[in-house]
Amino acid sequence: MSDDLRPVPDAPALLWRDVGRRRPPALVVADLHLGLGGTPDAPDGPPEASAAGLAASLLGLAAEHRADRVVIAGDVKHPIVGTPPALRPVVFGFFASLLAHGVAVDVVLGNHDVGLVPHLPREVRVYPAHGVARGGVGIFHGHCWPAPAVLRTSTIVVGHLHPGFRFAPTPDEPDGKRRCWIRVRLGPGALGPRAGARGSRRVGPREMIVLPAFNPLAGVESLNRERPRRGRSFLFRRFLGRGDARAYLLDGTDVGALATPTGPAYPPGSLPARPGR
Repeated sequence: MSDDLRPVPDAPALLWRDVGRRRPPALVVADLHLGLGGTPDAPDGPPEASAAGLAASLLGLAAEHRADRVVIAGDVKHPIVGTPPALRPVVFGFFASLLAHGVAVDVVLGNHDVGLVPHLPREVRVYPAHGVARGGVGIFHGHCWPAPAVLRTSTIVVGHLHPGFRFAPTPDEPDGKRRCWIRVRLGPGALGPRAGARGSRRVGPREMIVLPAFNPLAGVESLNRERPRRGRSFLFRRFLGRGDARAYLLDGTDVGALATPTGPAYPPGSLPARPGR
């Protein structure tokens, strides 16, 4: 497999490099939720979650890592159904900014992206919610069952879950929640017969990577304290619960294994062990 997937240190972004083709890497992110916290008079939302600020962050990461493409694994915008008129130029401007700096953009649709496509620049490549497969990597948002081509890859990348861990509160993080990565090791046949094409003996993906939400104001699921809320339980139950899942903070700190529907539950208020700490 020639694909090299590495989390960008201290950033909720994945660097995807095809080492066999000698082309620039791509950045993979999820859950931008443009318009989160916005109002009809200020549709862009707070400065720390504004479309301009998120675009600047992506452009900075692309320049630092010499990436020429951004792949968004769903939930570009925050309103679930439709794109309010006031938000449409905000969405268009976000993508226009990336394109103007020579960064191509691919979008895999998420559950919040109903009505998004008409308001994108025509240069943006759009893929359906069941995902896209390239080489050994499959990408889908995570709210529905992925396409067979995605399940034939060795590594699946998803968003949707907004994974995080809750620690003791600090002045900088009053609720103690911190975004994290999840890596899930999947054994042969872990996803059951649906994971393979009809009549195929293929074992399915070996690994799933769950992206942190790129928008810093998006909700965070405290996976060490509680089960995900109903809208995100599908991904947790059908994928994370069928493999060995571990969580890592954005700085790379391993905060331990996750309790899953098929594994032991953590006692209330407890935290998993922190290897190496």
